[in-house]
Amino acid sequence: MDARQLSDQAEEQMISDIEIVKKMKREIIEAMLLTGEGHLPSAFSIIDILWVLYDKILNIDSNNIEKDDRNHFILSKGHGALALYAVLSERNFFTKEELRKFARYDSPLGGHPDCKKVLGVEASTGSLGHGLPMAIGMALGMKIRRLNHRVYTIVGDGECNEGTIWESALLASHHCLNNLVCIIDYNHSTDRALTLGNLSDKFSSFGWCVTIVNGHIHEEILKGLKIIDDHRPLVIIADTIKGKGIKMIENNPAWHHRGPTQEEASIMLKELQ
Repeated sequence: MDARQLSDQAEEQMISDIEIVKKMKREIIEAMLLTGEGHLPSAFSIIDILWVLYDKILNIDSNNIEKDDRNHFILSKGHGALALYAVLSERNFFTKEELRKFARYDSPLGGHPDCKKVLGVEASTGSLGHGLPMAIGMALGMKIRRLNHRVYTIVGDGECNEGTIWESALLASHHCLNNLVCIIDYNHSTDRALTLGNLSDKFSSFGWCVTIVNGHIHEEILKGLKIIDDHRPLVIIADTIKGKGIKMIENNPAWHHRGPTQEEASIMLKELQ
C-alpha cells in the first residue's frame, strides 16, 4: 500500500470519526429532551476525547470489563456523564434505548456515573477532585503487581481548583507513575471564578510530563495519549470549547445545567446534520 492510499484511509477514518461524534451528540440532545436534565456543554466538551480513548486506546469491551490486565478509565468530572454514556452505548455496553432513558427514575444512567449500576463505568464520580486520587491508587496498584497497562482520567479545569488535585499531582510524581495519564478538559469554564494561570508550568513544577493538544482534533488527541515518559506521569492539557458544535451554547454559562426546549433541540439537531 502506497503513501497516497494510507493518506486516503486516514482521511476516511477521520471523516467517519467526526460523523460518529455528531451522531452521539444528537443522541445526547434527544436523551436530554425527554428529561430536561444533564450537563450538555460539559458533555460536548469531552466527547471527542472519550471517543478516541474508547475507540483507539483503552481496549475495553463488555467482555473484559472485569479484568485487571487492561487499560482503565475514570471520568473524574462526573457531571459530563452523558458523553460517557453515549460512547459506552456506541461501543455496545448497553442499548440506545437505555441511553434514551437517561435520568428517569427507573434508569441506571444518572446525572453522575455509578459503577454499581452501569456496565463500563469503572468508578462512581461526581464529587470533584476524587477521580484523580482513585486513578493514582489504580496506577500504583498496577505498578506493584507489575501489570504493563495504563490508567486514564479526565478532570475539569474547574476541578483543578480542588486541593486534592495538587496533592495527587505530588503523590503521582513521587511514585514515578508513568502509567498514569491525566487529561484536563481545559474549556476555561472556571475563568470567571478563579483563573488557573499557566497549567503547563504548574504541572511541570510538580514533576509531570506535559503536553498540550486541541481537544477536538482526534489526531492530536491520539498523539498525546500515546506519549510515554520513562519516569513521570503524563498530563494532557486539552484545549476545548464548552458546548462545542452548537453555537447557542458554546461558552455560554447559562447552559451549564439545563435541558433544551423542543424548539431549541430542533435547532441544535439541524446544526449537527
